[in-house]
Amino acid sequence: MSRAFLYARVSTEGQTTQNQLEEVRASGFNINPHRVIEEVISGSVAANERPGFRRLLDRLESGDILLVSKLDRLGRNAMDVRSTVESLESAGIRVYCLALGGADLTSPAGKMTMQVLNAVAEFERDLLIERTHAGLRRAKLEGKKLGRPAAVGRTAAVQQMRLRGMTQAQAAQELGVGLATVKRHWNKG
Repeated sequence: MSRAFLYARVSTEGQTTQNQLEEVRASGFNINPHRVIEEVISGSVAANERPGFRRLLDRLESGDILLVSKLDRLGRNAMDVRSTVESLESAGIRVYCLALGGADLTSPAGKMTMQVLNAVAEFERDLLIERTHAGLRRAKLEGKKLGRPAAVGRTAAVQQMRLRGMTQAQAAQELGVGLATVKRHWNKG
């Protein structure tokens, strides 16, 4: 008999997985609490590098089901999500996504759905890059200066504070600029 596990993830402290748990209950799945893995970690961290997800992998066996409320719980990057699902499938584990109508992502229909979503995401990314480049070209034609503004007079001010024995953090606070700005001018002059 298949065992069902839930992977619930949020990105930052202060967020809660409660909505994800409620979505699972509302969809009719009854998952034993000891089979729920909750984790607070950024989706930009690959799934196999997350401590909670690695604990989950140690517990999953062939024939088990892994539930996620949304694809982005597995990863922010479409390639990471795809490789995670493929890795789980090769271990005999089915992956269900509630946001996709409870689709089994390891089934032919689920794989097709993921391919379509990946294609749409790639298309959106390409459009965003295209719009950004067009905007930059237009701004250049209009004579706008692009990039970080010059830090006029910063080097001398930072050097004075350095000679007075201030730390970089103190100099940044007194000048009302970021620490990175002070660091760029610290050894100039």
